[in-house]
Amino acid sequence: MAWEILVSTDYGLFSLFVIAFVIVMSIWFSMFFSKKIREEERLNRK
Repeated sequence: MAWEILVSTDYGLFSLFVIAFVIVMSIWFSMFFSKKIREEERLNRK
């Protein structure tokens, strides 16, 4: 029942989109910030 509502209604599909977007955004932010931290540490060692 809940899966049918999730994939067959507009608000269900939008909810899936938002959930996927938040997951991808959190992965991107973690990669971005860890890259910046590594660059900053490398510059401070010199």
